[in-house]
Amino acid sequence: MEEDVSSAEAPLIRQDSFETLQEPDDVGLCEQDLMSPSWFIWALTFSAGITSPIASILADKLGRKKVILVADVLFVIGAVWQALTTSVWGMVGGRSAVGLAVGGASLVVPLWVMDDENAGGQMVAYVIGWLLSIKVHGWRWMVGIGALPAILQFNMLVFLPETPRWLVKAGRRNDAKVVLGKVYGGQSTVAKMVDDILRAIEREVMEEECVMSKRRTPIAPAKNSWVWLTRLRDAWVELFAVGGNRRALTIACMLQGLQQLCGFNSLMYFSATIFSIVGFNAPTLASLSIAVTNFLLTLAAFVLIDRVGRRRILLLSIPVMVAGLILCALAFSFIQLPIRRGAAIAEPMGNGTSLWAFIILASMVVYVCGYAIGLGPVPWQQSELFPLSVRSLGSGLATATNWGSNFVVGLTFLPMMEYLTPVWTFAAYASVCVVGWYCVWKIYPETKGLELEDVGSLLADGWGVEESQGRVNGRG
Repeated sequence: MEEDVSSAEAPLIRQDSFETLQEPDDVGLCEQDLMSPSWFIWALTFSAGITSPIASILADKLGRKKVILVADVLFVIGAVWQALTTSVWGMVGGRSAVGLAVGGASLVVPLWVMDDENAGGQMVAYVIGWLLSIKVHGWRWMVGIGALPAILQFNMLVFLPETPRWLVKAGRRNDAKVVLGKVYGGQSTVAKMVDDILRAIEREVMEEECVMSKRRTPIAPAKNSWVWLTRLRDAWVELFAVGGNRRALTIACMLQGLQQLCGFNSLMYFSATIFSIVGFNAPTLASLSIAVTNFLLTLAAFVLIDRVGRRRILLLSIPVMVAGLILCALAFSFIQLPIRRGAAIAEPMGNGTSLWAFIILASMVVYVCGYAIGLGPVPWQQSELFPLSVRSLGSGLATATNWGSNFVVGLTFLPMMEYLTPVWTFAAYASVCVVGWYCVWKIYPETKGLELEDVGSLLADGWGVEESQGRVNGRG
């Protein structure tokens, strides 16, 4: 979701796009020292990182659906705010409002999907952003059009039910049964299956309540209105006191951090800038090839993840990312880059596109292939690692790790390119991927073929890597 927002505005992040904001009513937005590309990204990622843990609390208290509806409203407010603003700080404020929405939605949407058992939007957003970037005042439409998907989602979501697991946990058994009946069909032939699923959910909730009751602080009758705060404290205790939950949190945070620290979003944010400085005459179109690759390979990942397995697909795809990054670093060593103008982004080379520039493009496509088929989608399967009692909280902390890492990468990419040079910048990202591959090999068990309620047993007494491989080999 965040990638969709960023892709639509990627042309705006290029320095030459900032320089087009010279129309009379845009004068307040031409303060390049404040509105540099890194700060433009910072406003969204910082707000999103703050929102994720809060959204996890509200998702348990109010339900997944209500939190997503609030996020849709914030999306609309932020998009319209950015489109109408005439000042730098107004732009930052609107961007921050969108960040609040993205942070909440990026946490709750995977939770909702996991409870019920998208790169295409990113590609479309990139095309729209490119088309609008060449129009007068097109940047206003570029940011304002972000309200449209949120409005459509809000109107569709209003008619959808809450998740059965949350309804059972909230004591609304009959409502949960109605939802399951609609999902699996109202025929009498599926009634028994619905009852079995409902009993399994109730059993899981009851077992978790029994575990939590051992750590729960008695609540005085006068304080019953604050019961949910006590439950929240108990969830924190259970998350960190239970070994299996700690290991689940470690794995989820490791995957989410690796997803960002590998540098992918820097490529999406600044790909047009990179292709411009290496000599491409149409850098945004070159960047579109990255978005198309991400879209196609993400579609393939949806088919392959459950067949190949999360762990195995990461162990196979991360080396592809490393190869792409190393090739990119080597290609940059053969290109003479232009001199930077102070704090501004480098000017295009102006001497045509060299062979090494095309090698850089090819290496980035290879890198994105590896990312889109593994590290892009797999971390968002994080909810399956946690039991229901701490699922929202654990996922919230993992998502906050994602946004915190995103913030660091977005803020440091341009300084790294300037002071470390592109060669060492991409070499550093390759090193992160190598370390990440080792961590996946060491502690991430295979969850292929396991039911959502059974995944936690793998982490009960250890990392469960050998046990998970034994299960997969046994089925094979």
